[in-house]
Amino acid sequence: MSTELHQLGVADLSARLAAKTVSTAEVTSHLLARVAAHEHLGAFLCTDVELALQQARAADERRARGETLGALDGVPLAHKDIFVTTDFPSTAASKMLAGYRSPFDATVVAKLKAAGTVTLGKLNCDEFAMGGSNENSAIRPVRNPWDAERIPGGSSGGSAVAVAARLVPATTGTDTGGSVRQPASLSGVTGIKPTYGRCSRYGMIAFASSLDQAGPIAKSAEDCALLLGAMSGFDERDATSAQQPVPDFAALLRAPRDGASAGRPLHGLRIGLPREFFGAGVAGDVTQAVRAALAEVEKLGATLVDVSLPRTELSIPVYYIIAPAEASSNLGRFDGVRYGHRAAQYGDLLDMYRKSRSEGFGAEVKRRIMIGTYVLSHGYYDAYYLQAQKLRRMIADDFQAAFAHCDLIAGPVAPTVARRLGSQTDPVAEYLADIFTLPASLAGLPGMSAPAGFGEGGLPVGLQLIGNYWQEAQLLHAAHSFQQATDFHLRTPEGY
Repeated sequence: MSTELHQLGVADLSARLAAKTVSTAEVTSHLLARVAAHEHLGAFLCTDVELALQQARAADERRARGETLGALDGVPLAHKDIFVTTDFPSTAASKMLAGYRSPFDATVVAKLKAAGTVTLGKLNCDEFAMGGSNENSAIRPVRNPWDAERIPGGSSGGSAVAVAARLVPATTGTDTGGSVRQPASLSGVTGIKPTYGRCSRYGMIAFASSLDQAGPIAKSAEDCALLLGAMSGFDERDATSAQQPVPDFAALLRAPRDGASAGRPLHGLRIGLPREFFGAGVAGDVTQAVRAALAEVEKLGATLVDVSLPRTELSIPVYYIIAPAEASSNLGRFDGVRYGHRAAQYGDLLDMYRKSRSEGFGAEVKRRIMIGTYVLSHGYYDAYYLQAQKLRRMIADDFQAAFAHCDLIAGPVAPTVARRLGSQTDPVAEYLADIFTLPASLAGLPGMSAPAGFGEGGLPVGLQLIGNYWQEAQLLHAAHSFQQATDFHLRTPEGY
């Protein structure tokens, strides 16, 4: 039985644990062995075998005592190294925070710990979550298990690869401009970015505070629903946390729509297809896979309607003004004084700042700090930052105009399948790969990626679904219905 344990998703594993056909300790030992065996992928930055087994034994003891346990109790997972943790170093995959230990857990980590999960370790990412390839990690790049010479997407590349390679059934990620959805798409797994404010940002190492949001990555929509339910909720320690009730996302997966039937669970659902998401800039293999997935969605009862998001192309300049501006402010705290990297030799205080930050930050982080400082500087604030904020509101208005004609919006997650490692040296060209994920982030809307087929070289393609505010349950229901009719989310890379 142990040879198939890594293929179990969260829901399946939870059922087996509840039936006591397998123990948490057995599953944890099996997964830790897989993490060690597939270290070449670069997904994990650190693990703690003894701590994980201790937590696993505690879960088994709770079950043996007959305690009433939730669905996540005893389920192993791992956290993106953007969430601070007391049990592991919290580095944001940066030299600046090498060896840093937090005195507290991030709220998302604490909530999942309270749900009884077992933490295997921390996951690699682009440094300070800045990037879409996981090549910006200061430690090492993450490799895509579908082709080890390809990127996995980013910034939550380690999170996506850990699930895709079946090293762990679920992980946490963060999404600022697509950093859950894009790696989920390129790595062939499911990921959801909830509405901004749904999950607490307390204890999340900040990149862009008005955009950052936590989200789960897992094998299926059902697994994501279980995690999102535990991760969500108001937190008084986070000023951007919303006082919204948290639905039972897992239960709502199977809630029947009016007029729906067993074969047509999406009856009455209107799905908008923005013409801007299906233009010449999308590779043919991606368009073909997405169109085929949408045809399947139609068979399930949904109606496809044409809509427009006319300011889609403006989302790139808007995002790459606002996000770096917020980053330049947030990253000012890493100065070598209180924590983090400090230069070994320096003259005065200013020299210490300069050398510590030059040595501690990587090239992409420096680039974004410089851009952000520039657009916030005197004489440029009105011309760039203020204009970008006005356009951000217009982008959000475009979505509301579209939602007057549809319930969900669908399209590709990325214009191409995963590119080769090291093949992109132009940062602006790299930014263009975010064209379909940035609009929902700027508007604060929930969005997700579900495996939808394969393109060139047998590489995964994701279907992006975007919902209106607080409509995560509707997103998850649509994705779950699609996954009940297809097997793309069940397929694994050869050898894994």
